[in-house]
Amino acid sequence: MIISARTLFVSVLAAASLFAITASAGAPAPLRQGRQAARTGQGVATGQLTASETARLAAQQTTIQVAKVRARADGIVTGRERARLDHLQDHSSRTIYGLKHNGRSR
Repeated sequence: MIISARTLFVSVLAAASLFAITASAGAPAPLRQGRQAARTGQGVATGQLTASETARLAAQQTTIQVAKVRARADGIVTGRERARLDHLQDHSSRTIYGLKHNGRSR
């Protein structure tokens, strides 16, 4: 399997942005986001994810991270905020699975 330079660049950029955003929140990388990033990286490495799919997943993780920062802004993450974050993570997990199993490959 040959990885094009563009695909490799997009996947590295997506992974770097995920970890940079998590690190900028001032907290260690949450386990769930780390596992999802690993699943995305594995999909890129095996050719299950295209560059555009990888970018879409990175954008979803960015949205989740922004929601986390906003939830923590007042110092307290309420039950409703936590439920919303869990819902976003659940949706992202289903999207990762769907994109990895849609039959498209690089």
